Amino acid sequence: MTESKEELSFEQAMDQLEDLVEKLETGEVPLEKAIQYYQEGMKLSKVCNEKLGNVEKQMQQIMNEHGEFEPFSIQEEDS
Repeated sequence: MTESKEELSFEQAMDQLEDLVEKLETGEVPLEKAIQYYQEGMKLSKVCNEKLGNVEKQMQQIMNEHGEFEPFSIQEEDS
């Protein structure tokens, strides 16, 4: 991993996390390496979770006609 975890895109972090999981699932990883992979995976999981949380916050706001952000809610029509 050459990029710092903060600079990774969500997709890059997920790809790296999936690679680590695949390595761990082989069952052929020495214990010390497995622990290292697990710790890296937890950091990548945190990166992904933070990025999803940021997107969720952005999705809860919508820009109004004055260029200001306001809460966004979906109102269902009565039929």
